[in-house]
Amino acid sequence: MTTTNAMRMLMKANIPFETSEYAVDESDLSGVHAAHELGVDPDCMFKTLVARGDKKGVSVFCIPVAEELDLKKCAAVTGDKRIEMIHVKELLGLTGYIRGGCSPIGMKKKYPTWIDETAVLCDKIYVSAGARGQQIILAPDDLAACVEAEYADLTKR
Repeated sequence: MTTTNAMRMLMKANIPFETSEYAVDESDLSGVHAAHELGVDPDCMFKTLVARGDKKGVSVFCIPVAEELDLKKCAAVTGDKRIEMIHVKELLGLTGYIRGGCSPIGMKKKYPTWIDETAVLCDKIYVSAGARGQQIILAPDDLAACVEAEYADLTKR
């Protein structure tokens, strides 16, 4: 397994974490597929989504892989009137990561970050390590501390 920038940042901050690897299927980059490959509860594996608001600009949201982001809830937590997902073509330039390998840790720039409140129901959560097929496993509060995130209700349920 390659050591990613996200892993290096966690090591530097002395935040305990584990890693996991799975075979990437280019035809299915979904987090649900990754959870299935690793035998992990999809409620404890989180995808990283990037959106842009009309007032506050770019924000990052971590939600369970099987859930859908509720843009109205996201706008409310960010203080925007409207918020929309960034286009996948913008992802690398904004974050330094590609689709299917976007980690909330170690982005090119520090963006305001929110983690879905259900993360606290898991002892450990899985997030991308910054490369397709690699996951970081850590306590939700450790992730929140590392990226200075807040918990909020972010999904359509």
